[in-house]
Amino acid sequence: MQIAVIGTGYVGLVTGACFAETGNHVICVDIDANKVDRLKKGEVPIYEPGLDIIFERNTKQGRLSFTTNLPEAIKDAAIIFLALPTPPGADGSADLSYILKVAKDLSEIIVDYKVIVDKSTVPVGTAEKVSDILEQSLSKDLFDVVSNPEFLREGVAVDDFLKPDRVVIGTSSAKAQKLMRQLYEPFVRQGNPIFFMDVRSAEMTKYAANAYLATRISFMNEISNLCEILGADVDMVRKGMGSDSRIGKRFLFPGVGYGGSCFPKDVQALAKTANDNNYPFHILSSVMQVNDNQRIILANKIINRFNGNLKGLNIAIWGLAFKPNTDDIREAPALFIIEKLLAAGATVKAFDPEAMPNVQKTLGDRIIYVNEPYEALIEADALAIVTEWSQFRAPGFKIMKQLMRQPHIFDGRNLYDLDQMTEEGFYYESMGRSVIS
Repeated sequence: MQIAVIGTGYVGLVTGACFAETGNHVICVDIDANKVDRLKKGEVPIYEPGLDIIFERNTKQGRLSFTTNLPEAIKDAAIIFLALPTPPGADGSADLSYILKVAKDLSEIIVDYKVIVDKSTVPVGTAEKVSDILEQSLSKDLFDVVSNPEFLREGVAVDDFLKPDRVVIGTSSAKAQKLMRQLYEPFVRQGNPIFFMDVRSAEMTKYAANAYLATRISFMNEISNLCEILGADVDMVRKGMGSDSRIGKRFLFPGVGYGGSCFPKDVQALAKTANDNNYPFHILSSVMQVNDNQRIILANKIINRFNGNLKGLNIAIWGLAFKPNTDDIREAPALFIIEKLLAAGATVKAFDPEAMPNVQKTLGDRIIYVNEPYEALIEADALAIVTEWSQFRAPGFKIMKQLMRQPHIFDGRNLYDLDQMTEEGFYYESMGRSVIS
């Protein structure tokens, strides 16, 4: 099948490469000429495990290509995916200007039947807006607009795409349904479902899924904070809860709050949609408030330990990306923690395996970047663990203690055993567990 993907951001690039991997011919189009030139040279602009392998294979074999020419990209395409940014506006609503602009452009160049797919996360009713724009210039028999939300987790996005739990497709067109089923059947050969539904329900499914997962995270962070007050151990509580088949084990780990490109934006957008329709979505308001507080709770632990004054103190940060196995720092808790520590007078030295170049673009030389984790610990008065990269899970504690000026660890991901921290002689604060002093 011939496919066009408009937009070469995170979703667009993964989508294009994975469709090419199953034998389709995919042209990805972007208005950023410099980015397209880099892609043509084989440069993958994001860090996503496994993406570089299928990117290289499919570009070399001619199934994946890139252009800035929109008419060229869509000329022979049976299906056109819109994988465009929908950044949050000041009021929390999703900015649809990129999608609607492309819809207008498409309305002027389409000459034969196309399925136009909203792959971006968009508010309920967006497909109808796209259809309205297309109808201004095109006959209705020349297009169908379909909602096909992505459910990709950064760090495992390639696996998520190639082996999806489910595929959600919103359309009322039998013709579009047939093409979309044909496209996705190679990905669900083991029997995972393709759910066909109306467009609005498909658009809502994406928001509902992300909002629910964000709610689980905020709920467990509240439980964690209460455990600290009451002397309970949140890890034991988590295990006891997770063994209940009605609840399950996933998304029950306490931490420093959620970040990234999806949860913050999608929760905001769903809350705004509810508010615009005069429905007060109280749970989502609380989820966002809890997350805002949780993102700085680790910084507050450090500041309180040193009596509110960090002047002259060196704080090491392990982990800057919002989660491991990505270089994405959008809404990353580390950024909020660093700002709080800098405001309290600290010098911050940071290490992350992938995200430091992106942080440097944001924070510049306000913090010190080091090449390996132990370098950040030299003369450090405290270590804050913010992202649970695998290489942080089993460090050399004796080496750490020798390097640090004061053996303080503030663990935002509960990586270490409390008994071991006692044996190693660290002052250790984590999330929802006893303080080791």
